[in-house]
Amino acid sequence: MTRTSPPKRTTIYDLAELAGTSASAVSAVLNGNWKKRRISTKLAEKITKLAEEQGYALNMQASVLRRERSKIIGMIVPKYDNRYFGSIVEQFEALARERGLFPIVTCTRRDPALEVEAARAMLSYQVDCLIATGATDPDRIVDLCAASGVRTVNLDLPGSRAPSVISDNYGGALELTRRVLANCEREYGGKAPLLFVGGRGTDHNTIERVRGFRDAHAQAGVTVDESLVMTCGYAPDKAEKAMRQMAENASVLPRGMFVNSTISLEGVMRWIRRSGRYADGVPHLGCFDWDPFVAMLGDHIEMVRQDVPKMLEAVFGIIDAGTTDPAVIQIPPIVEKIG
Repeated sequence: MTRTSPPKRTTIYDLAELAGTSASAVSAVLNGNWKKRRISTKLAEKITKLAEEQGYALNMQASVLRRERSKIIGMIVPKYDNRYFGSIVEQFEALARERGLFPIVTCTRRDPALEVEAARAMLSYQVDCLIATGATDPDRIVDLCAASGVRTVNLDLPGSRAPSVISDNYGGALELTRRVLANCEREYGGKAPLLFVGGRGTDHNTIERVRGFRDAHAQAGVTVDESLVMTCGYAPDKAEKAMRQMAENASVLPRGMFVNSTISLEGVMRWIRRSGRYADGVPHLGCFDWDPFVAMLGDHIEMVRQDVPKMLEAVFGIIDAGTTDPAVIQIPPIVEKIG
């Protein structure tokens, strides 16, 4: 029986012969260094097309060993399923490519074990920098990366051992709460406390948002009972369950709510629709998150849009400057009425 030999893998020397150029020119194009070598755009495009046609795949690990820097930049994110994190990923990739960097992104589902696993995988590819977005324990990731000589920047949630870029959660929550309180007073003719729903009571962002929520009430002369602050997590099911339990124990339902994300808002709206407890009118809402489709709910909602472009500009400013000071940069969010 005749054994068929596996097809020969295309090499840069094969591509150089096909393109009528040198192997070093092919290597420069495939590694993204062709402009520095003053290789023409026409030749770079020809080599790239030939590489695709021949099924050539750059050996990243071997390539890294031949260079001081891998030009790979990594990011971990907790979720893909809301506009905020999706926008972060999209703009991260665009800004990375503008700098000649290759972006790698993975979702860790707010799982500390997955975060560490993802960081280790990124390090195995010798990333030049890792951006930890919304990490549950950013300092642990910093320590892991530092042991390999890799820089880290925290985004969305701060840490204490690397530079961090976050939203001004306190200021955004203060303004959002003020607006919803004013909307309720204008419609119902009196002051009453709002309900706070969603988020994790142990993370920095939720702590700051609760603080802004409470201070806005205090400034309005309104007392907030502890039972009205429900940091039940971000999942829609948890928000729906918390709403159901609140309604079972409350004689009067709140006429206004502060919802800590569009993910939690899904659970809140599901409960409102299924329970029928607000048949006489949907409560005034404030959501510390943003999605244009929320306008379909009506004109009774205020939203906080986190300024993702400025946050990512700050992150890459830190990377470009080589800053390692573990300072926290706070970017003011945008509060706007939907509808």
